[in-house]
Amino acid sequence: MYEIGVIAQFEAAHRLHGDFGPATRLHGHTYKLDVIARGERLQPDGTLYDLGAFRAAVDAIAAELHYRDLDEVPGLAGSNTTAEAVADYCWRRIAPTLAGSPLQSLLVRVWESPQAYAARDDRLPE
Repeated sequence: MYEIGVIAQFEAAHRLHGDFGPATRLHGHTYKLDVIARGERLQPDGTLYDLGAFRAAVDAIAAELHYRDLDEVPGLAGSNTTAEAVADYCWRRIAPTLAGSPLQSLLVRVWESPQAYAARDDRLPE
């Protein structure tokens, strides 16, 4: 299995709903978006996928979320904006950009701090 990966960063605010102590108040994070795509075969040019196009897709999501209140972002609004929810949102936004490629799976990690992340790792639709 081969993989490619890119990392992006964004600043965003949110609040958690439920029994999350001080995290129920509006607060922010410097999020790190760590995205890895995997596939079994390289293309004839020796690449798994166009790394520039992959970076552009990840950077677009980071730019969309940068300096936003995640509770107001369409697709996240109305949900509990946990790191898991943000990872799922990013996965759902990036996956369609990879349609028709030889890639088989996509892993999106959303780091809320250098010590804590949540992720979604799933097969890409064929």
